[in-house]
Amino acid sequence: MHGRLKVRTSAEEAARKKLEQQQKVKMFRAAMGRIFEKKSAEEYDSEMMDLTAKLLGSNPDIATLWNLRRICILALKDSNTEDIQSVFDKDLGFTEMCLMVNPKSYCAWHHRCWILENAPTADWQKEVELCTNKLLPLLYPNVDDPSRPISEEKLKEELELVLTAAFTDPNDSSAWFYQRWLLGYSQPELDLATCRIDTNQSLAILSFSVPINLITGGFKLNVPCCDECSDTSKWMPATEGNTFDTTWIMKGSFIINEENGSTVTLTAPGEVKHVLNLHTVSREVAIGVKKPKFGYEFGSAIVDVLKAQLASCQELLEYEPDSKWTLLTAALLMKAIDRRGYYGTIRQHLAKLETVDALRQGYYLDLASKWIQFFARSARTY
Repeated sequence: MHGRLKVRTSAEEAARKKLEQQQKVKMFRAAMGRIFEKKSAEEYDSEMMDLTAKLLGSNPDIATLWNLRRICILALKDSNTEDIQSVFDKDLGFTEMCLMVNPKSYCAWHHRCWILENAPTADWQKEVELCTNKLLPLLYPNVDDPSRPISEEKLKEELELVLTAAFTDPNDSSAWFYQRWLLGYSQPELDLATCRIDTNQSLAILSFSVPINLITGGFKLNVPCCDECSDTSKWMPATEGNTFDTTWIMKGSFIINEENGSTVTLTAPGEVKHVLNLHTVSREVAIGVKKPKFGYEFGSAIVDVLKAQLASCQELLEYEPDSKWTLLTAALLMKAIDRRGYYGTIRQHLAKLETVDALRQGYYLDLASKWIQFFARSARTY
């Protein structure tokens, strides 16, 4: 009928897509043929740049074409082209376009780094702003708050999903690796760790559990026994050049007045307060230390999921007692559920892994050594 859009059948649509694909393949082969002709003739000119750009614009993961572009740029550079900077700037813009097509293209990122390192002048500040404002959000949608932990609901879903994948194909290492990452996932919370005020050395030191920007991060500091110490603008990061640091220092003349109070209070954005008690060692020195938290404590809902996964691992070990992935995962699950209660069994699993996976014996010995230290430190916090 007239005036009505024709709806293609599935057969017609398939034929159309096949024709389009054939045309794309034909164009790709023709372009690649021309590129290799020019390569054989060592014609590294503007035509070569245009040909490679057409192909890389739709598929930025062809490493050979990026290599040819670099040869072209070096040839232009050696020919003493007057405005060689514009050549580098233009190619920098081209890599940006390619990264918009595929933000995870290693080839495009490598070429972009090469451009910045070899250009006569590079605007590094502009590069930082571009990566922060445009490219990183494509790679990490949660870039505005990278420290925000995965919700327990989402963590539970992912653990259940990866368990299905792991037991569908026990030899698929990717599922086990992802499960291991989930089990080790934790973002340490901000807290005051240590504080030392020493009037003899005219020095104050303040440490946190995570790096922060104490000056411009919106933090408020209250140290009643040392009025000067409450001014965040006077503190400096311990590592020169850092804006974020775990340790901050202040140099100056201090007077410790214990009568005003013996606590340090940090108020974070959102009015979250963290308190550290100070102990006056002498009239000249006040020290405060908070015991660190080792490991990540999962909620009860997650622990139930982990227990179910441990039971599944133990069932699988009955059939395959020497399965290295299952032994290692069972040890990780035990560590996450109750590291103290399962301590002996965890050691047995790691010892067995040294035998069944002898090529990685050193790795398991190292892991056992780290976990022994971890257990010893965490035991002292109880």
